[in-house]
Amino acid sequence: MKSFILIAGLFVTGGCFSQQLVYTPKNPNFGGSSFNYAWLQSSADAQNSFTDPNAVDPFAQQTDLERFTEDINRTLLNNISNSITRSLFGEDGELQEGTFTFGSLEVEAFQTAEGLVINILDINTGETTQVIVPN
Repeated sequence: MKSFILIAGLFVTGGCFSQQLVYTPKNPNFGGSSFNYAWLQSSADAQNSFTDPNAVDPFAQQTDLERFTEDINRTLLNNISNSITRSLFGEDGELQEGTFTFGSLEVEAFQTAEGLVINILDINTGETTQVIVPN
């Protein structure tokens, strides 16, 4: 009887196969697939129960009138920047150095060894910005 159990056990286990286990990371930061990033991020966001008490959503507190005013200001500044570009480079595309005034903005442009330098001064507040376009 013992030999029968031994022979039966050999036949049953003879049909089993095994393979080597290989670790594959899921997180792209640790060598995992980069396609897992969006899933991991959305999963982490869904589990995050913390909120920043100081976080301010700029659009949640703005009225329609404030958003419209902001859009108009953005459009006007875009038109001013187009006008400055036309004034700086003229009809022939050649740089015309000088100082230009648009409302409360004073724009000074000149060529240096570094490239084109544009200084922008807000006359009302005294704030300045410098833009350097390399050669």
